[in-house]
Amino acid sequence: MSIAVGIDVGGTNTDAVALSAAGEVIAWTKSPTTPDVTGGIRASLTRVLADLGERRDAVSRVMLGTTHATNAIVRRRDLGRVAVIRLGAPAATVYPPLIGWPGDLRDTVLAGVALVGGGHMVDGYPIKPLDRDVILRFLDFHAGAFDAVAVSGIFSPSFPDQELEVEQLIRDHVGAAIPVALSSEIGALGLLERENATVLNAALHRVAQDVTSALTTVTAEEGIGATTYFAQNDGTLMAVEYAARYPVLTIGSGPANSIRGAAYLTGADNAIVVDVGGTTSDFGVLVDRFPRESTMPREVGGVRTNFRMPDILSLGLGGGTIVDPATGVPGHDSVGYRITEEALIFGGSTATLTDAAAAQGGGPAGRTLADLARTRLADLDGSTRAGLATALASAHDRIESAVERMSLGRTGLPLVVVGGGGFLVPDRVLGAGDVLRPEHGDVANAVGAAIALAGGRAEEVCDFVDRAAAIGQASRAAIDRAIQAGADPTRVKIIDVLESPVSYSVRPTLKVSVKAAGPLAQFRHFPPTSER
Repeated sequence: MSIAVGIDVGGTNTDAVALSAAGEVIAWTKSPTTPDVTGGIRASLTRVLADLGERRDAVSRVMLGTTHATNAIVRRRDLGRVAVIRLGAPAATVYPPLIGWPGDLRDTVLAGVALVGGGHMVDGYPIKPLDRDVILRFLDFHAGAFDAVAVSGIFSPSFPDQELEVEQLIRDHVGAAIPVALSSEIGALGLLERENATVLNAALHRVAQDVTSALTTVTAEEGIGATTYFAQNDGTLMAVEYAARYPVLTIGSGPANSIRGAAYLTGADNAIVVDVGGTTSDFGVLVDRFPRESTMPREVGGVRTNFRMPDILSLGLGGGTIVDPATGVPGHDSVGYRITEEALIFGGSTATLTDAAAAQGGGPAGRTLADLARTRLADLDGSTRAGLATALASAHDRIESAVERMSLGRTGLPLVVVGGGGFLVPDRVLGAGDVLRPEHGDVANAVGAAIALAGGRAEEVCDFVDRAAAIGQASRAAIDRAIQAGADPTRVKIIDVLESPVSYSVRPTLKVSVKAAGPLAQFRHFPPTSER
């Protein structure tokens, strides 16, 4: 019997679960996230393995959803210096690379920029031959000043040959030790946003090496010999080697894990999901058991990007959200992982939404706070109680508004409530169908990591008449990338094909995006909810 362990690192809590090969939750833990994120991962894994006892030797896979990459960008720490090469001159010189970046982040990351002849038209015709000499002079001029190189070309997701040629040129000239990030492997069409994502990916190389090494070290220390995987931001997994090459794809994996976990725990194929933590409430939409993806560029640390991300609406509402009892208004700040020290119900002096729920007879599912509420909230004066009640009602109104926004006018979808702060969501929500609170919903994000499939994606741009050939080519590329990420080659399937018209092209042109996913190689498949 094989056991999978899923770990998810959030801003407030680090969750871990162990799932049997039959898909049953057989051990779980929720503990405060530590300032040293790696230490929290180690503690969570140790607790779950201790609960498994003699069965710990059956653990064969450990899957991690982590905030390491996001934290590094937001805090401007541990980022590498990047030499940026754009292929597209003279057509793409008006807006320089990293335009619109926060000044401090740009100064931290940028080692130099080269605008080089190259790139393609929408039909694949080269804008200009690749200028190899300019690239070599650029590398020599900045020798020793950069830790990684980011390469972006116009329409390279459809025509990556020039980027691949530059990658080989860099390796031949400066050696294989310098990581090279190619935009054709990371982002979608849209040069500036794809280039931004590529530069971030290159800057995160050191962080990726540290966290992948930490996870493999922790598993080795526990003596379980498990294969390790990282969660991607589309709800699928990637092998450690893949994560080390594409760390930017781990950004946003937490909400994706929650949505997938909610689908698994409830059996729902289509639903609205809200993950209520200690600091935020994240709303997403489940479409055929996978997160609905955003069609809009997303900002990461103030940088506009277009790599795949789940369509998430985040509200500053959580169990640790600080409340002003005098006005009854939930604030924007949270006590976070310090809730057990600072909240009124735990003997602290700060009023939170957990206190507001407890004062009304609510509390975390399975761990009622009624006894604590009777003793520690008994002496609250009338005005404070009224303020807490008003704050809870305000939170309910904001939750209803968020559900309406995410439903896009489709009423009656079930609302799946997960996360440790799920008690803040009322049992009836206007615009939603049944409110579902699955068992083990507190750790749905870790469950989502444990049951995730390995996935890959590819895009092609084609004339309308070549549509079928483009879908076939993109499908083969997506399957290859899913296998690279760790999927069983015999069981990978195409799970999504999206066709979009390309504006302002001379001939009718389509952009084809294909997503493939499959169970991990040499590991028993967790059946879809429809099969259980």
